[in-house]
Amino acid sequence: MFSKSEFREVVKSMGLVFGDIGTSPIYTLTVIFLLTRPTPTHIIGVLSLIIWTLIILVTMEYAWLAMSLGKKGEGGTIVLKEILVPLLKSGRNVALVTLLAYIGTSFLMGDGVITPAISILSAVEGLRIIPQLENIGQGTIILISAAIAIALFSVQSKGIEKITWVFGPIMVIWFAAIGFSGIASIFYTPDVLKAINPYYAIRFLLDNGIMGFFVLSEVILCATGGEALYADMGHLGREPILKAWRFVFVALVLNYLGQGAFLLRNPGSRNFLYEMINQQANMLYIPFLLLSIVATIIASQAMISSMFSIVYQGITTRIIPMLKIDYTSGLLKSQIYISTVNWLLLISVLFMMLIFRESTRLAAAYGLAVTGTMSITGMLMTSIFYHRKNITKALISLSITFIDIVFLLSNSYKIPHGGYWSIIIAFVIFSLIIIYTSGQKKLYELMKLMKGEDFLEKYNRLYATQNKIMGTALFFTRDIERIPQYISHVMFKNNIIYENNIFISIIKSDSPFGVESSFTKEPAKGLKIFEIRAGYMEIVDVEQILKDQGIYEKTIFYGVEDIFTNNIIWRIFSIIKKVSPSFVQFYRLPTDELHGVMTRFEM
Repeated sequence: MFSKSEFREVVKSMGLVFGDIGTSPIYTLTVIFLLTRPTPTHIIGVLSLIIWTLIILVTMEYAWLAMSLGKKGEGGTIVLKEILVPLLKSGRNVALVTLLAYIGTSFLMGDGVITPAISILSAVEGLRIIPQLENIGQGTIILISAAIAIALFSVQSKGIEKITWVFGPIMVIWFAAIGFSGIASIFYTPDVLKAINPYYAIRFLLDNGIMGFFVLSEVILCATGGEALYADMGHLGREPILKAWRFVFVALVLNYLGQGAFLLRNPGSRNFLYEMINQQANMLYIPFLLLSIVATIIASQAMISSMFSIVYQGITTRIIPMLKIDYTSGLLKSQIYISTVNWLLLISVLFMMLIFRESTRLAAAYGLAVTGTMSITGMLMTSIFYHRKNITKALISLSITFIDIVFLLSNSYKIPHGGYWSIIIAFVIFSLIIIYTSGQKKLYELMKLMKGEDFLEKYNRLYATQNKIMGTALFFTRDIERIPQYISHVMFKNNIIYENNIFISIIKSDSPFGVESSFTKEPAKGLKIFEIRAGYMEIVDVEQILKDQGIYEKTIFYGVEDIFTNNIIWRIFSIIKKVSPSFVQFYRLPTDELHGVMTRFEM
């Protein structure tokens, strides 16, 4: 049995982690049987495929293998890269793993655009089951869906901490409702229970050949959101998510079996879940419809929060440009809001709704990003287990990766039917990551960094002879051994020297969480080195750390790069740099103390 605190965490994870996978029953079977005829043999075969997809790709790949990697707080493609890179010896292998992590991150963010669109649209389409609304136009459906999306994205800046406590209980009611409706339907057609046997999944694939292969591209819809088990581990820890998954898994399997049983009895149905509920309990249909809409809003909210977390991880690991971040909670550091991501995501979601119009058509584009992410997760996990000499898990992980790739290949048929949007979105994100990381590397090479010993020689001479300004000046640098140009300009060209000068280095550590700070050395009179070591998922409040250490600065100097170039790629990089907040703005340092020192670079 659970303790009270454990029970609360389990319920909380229902709302934060399982919204996406939990709302998949609204559209998964409906979409599958647009591709294949609902004969009894096909229905049992498809149900068997769904059950074993949930077992292999969610329970085994994510709940068992992925979540066994790392401590509390770790999760996601970027984290797998951070675990794997220290285990590799070859620079070529590091480059390949880094590239895979970039592609995986891009696919995951592409998935973030489609999830709210398909979830909300599919729920609102349930209005058509109400007799008075059966002829409601698709334009009206889109308008209602768009209004829900706009309202959801508009409240993000206010913070959702105050209402998240209701998400878990609502999702518990949702899973209980779909689970019981499944049981009620199975009671009348218990023959569907044989779908639990994997023989029927294999037989379906063998009997249907290429069509059976392409049906896999729709079967994967039942596992969308499975990656959230691992990606959201940082918010809740491993145990509550695993315990919640047992309940969620049973509810999902029962509902899919129930929908299959309903379809065996009503082969002419079109919207299986809603028609099943309407037939079982007509009086409760409208409350169930409202519950499903709220559940899809919660699923979309979970994806929005995940997108903020992924982008923040990308910023701290220096693969995504710095963006303005607001903290929406005084208690939870993980509650952040990134306005650029929020509004771009809303525009993309509305665009998807307008382009595809129907959830069934949107499902034709959905799956590529998911299977791409799962395949890359499988590859990275297999490599980690192999390098850690855990051969048993490495072989199991390799087998699952092969299944991921089969699902990915089956989704290739979706490319001309709208799946190209997944590729376009992922490609745009991937291109920006590559341009930004390559530009940063090129820029660093162009910087005329002064050797630490040369700097100290000049500094000592200047400090001894020059009139000093009262107070403390802060300078940000990665390394005391190589001094950025802007510091040389301030001190040696402009003869600006303060009584106390502190060089601050913010160093990313290999673990996800933890913040340590201290003065490490005093290489010269009036010059100190202060280091902040922070986990790559940690949200760092630099100003507070400085106050805690008794550092009260008068001025903060930082470097600004002015890039001049005729190269189209570097022009894009230059634009990214110009529109991104500077290093010190990102860390929310007091604006009245900031002094930017510009250096021009020709790329």
